[in-house]
Amino acid sequence: MSTMALEGLLSYLYGTLSPSNMKWVGEHLIEYAKKEQEEQLRPYTMQEIDDMLDEAEEAFEAGDYLTNEEVFHHHKATAV
Repeated sequence: MSTMALEGLLSYLYGTLSPSNMKWVGEHLIEYAKKEQEEQLRPYTMQEIDDMLDEAEEAFEAGDYLTNEEVFHHHKATAV
C-alpha cells in the first residue's frame, strides 16, 4: 500500500474513531503483525531436512507412493 493511501487511511481513522477505539485497533494490529512475523518463511534446518527424508524413505519402503501414471494422469486430463 502506498504512503499516500496509508496517510488517507490514518486520516479517516483519526476522524472516525475515539481514542479508546484507536488504542484497541492499534493493539490488535500490533498483535497481528507480530503473529505474521513469527509465521514467515524460514530455511529448514539440517535436522528438519533429515527428518523429512527419513519420513519419505519410510513411506516409500511401505509402498506409500504414486506411480508416474498416477502423478501425470491429472496433468494429461487437464492439458489443453
